[in-house]
Amino acid sequence: MSGLVYWVWLGEKYPYPTAIKALFEHFDNPKGVYFAEKDALERIGIKGELLEKLSDKSLDNANRIIGRCAEENVRIMTIQDAAYPERLRNIYDPPLVLYVKGHLPDVDSEAVIAVVGTRRCTPYGAKMARDISYEIAAKGGIICTGLAEGIDSRAAEAALMAGGKVIGVLGTAINEVFPKFNVQLFDDVAAYGAIVSEYPPGYHGNKLSFPRRNRIIAGLSLGVLVPEAPVRSGALITARVGLESGRDVFAVPACSDSLNGRGSNNLLREGAIFTENGWDVLREYAERFPDKIREKAAENHPEEMHKPEQNAPDFVPEKAEPLDERIKGFFKFRVPNRKKKLELLPEQLAALSENQLKIVSTMTSPSMHVDDIIDLSALPAATVLSELTMLQIKGYVKQEAGKRFTLNIAK
Repeated sequence: MSGLVYWVWLGEKYPYPTAIKALFEHFDNPKGVYFAEKDALERIGIKGELLEKLSDKSLDNANRIIGRCAEENVRIMTIQDAAYPERLRNIYDPPLVLYVKGHLPDVDSEAVIAVVGTRRCTPYGAKMARDISYEIAAKGGIICTGLAEGIDSRAAEAALMAGGKVIGVLGTAINEVFPKFNVQLFDDVAAYGAIVSEYPPGYHGNKLSFPRRNRIIAGLSLGVLVPEAPVRSGALITARVGLESGRDVFAVPACSDSLNGRGSNNLLREGAIFTENGWDVLREYAERFPDKIREKAAENHPEEMHKPEQNAPDFVPEKAEPLDERIKGFFKFRVPNRKKKLELLPEQLAALSENQLKIVSTMTSPSMHVDDIIDLSALPAATVLSELTMLQIKGYVKQEAGKRFTLNIAK
């Protein structure tokens, strides 16, 4: 770890790829760069603003970053680390340092698919992003996205709903949520996957920060899917970067008169893979990951999953059906149905995590305050909040005013 401070110091300077190559050819590693004199840097062609940055030998900020990462449970991963994804390492301009919240999957052994698109998506674009991402996650793929408003967020939500993992790549500091209203989604992605950024805590971005993150999204992925994008869209930049890095590009067809889909239609015209569903994407990698990708996984789509009606009637007990040992003594789920009052769905309990089961078992009365749920479950507050969100997404819990929650189930 003694050399980590030099990696963080050099990562702050954001040298361009040709400069990195020159630096490492002459000085081996960031520590060698740090101790290089200004005239030695000039002799290998380093000049201008980068020369001034590299001549600043203060390690104060680098040490502050390392301390803050330790406080905020952020992992620092350098390009020399064994855990650094080889897939990302092999792009033209890999980040020297990655900051990671959550657990980054073993990217090189997974079918990671980037899903990117317009922030101002139409209902059609949002639906296709959800349906396709849900199916990809349900059948063994991992969704990688920028977590922006619109297509990116819909894709991440659907993948989590399917019980899959998500990698969110930020164009901001690792501890900055953007857009700010997406804080719960960011927490859920970190809990069930990973948040990744090349920018440390406290970093103040610029106009290049978001375009630069596109290369990381593409670099972590095998293919880039564009469900919907206009002609001028950052999603098309990601698709182009992916193509330049040898990634497959997929696009969903849009109506010919759709301005929002004109960019994705152009991708199809230029040779992108025509995509109507998740298997259109995953079939490209099924032979490569036979133990991960499964065509016959659940076919449910987000819109088809049971959701509680806003004015649903109170639930009443029904005759219990046998439960396995793991869920005996918990609750039996019931979902509103227009033809009959309740439908017993005990099998849904078997799909819940142990933490979710603990939370469900503590919610013995309606309109329970979140603080009471935290106390009774004896779980960390962050865990309870994250799991409650997942239970809401699945339709098992509804949130009420004043941070109160009620189960859509009966004992």
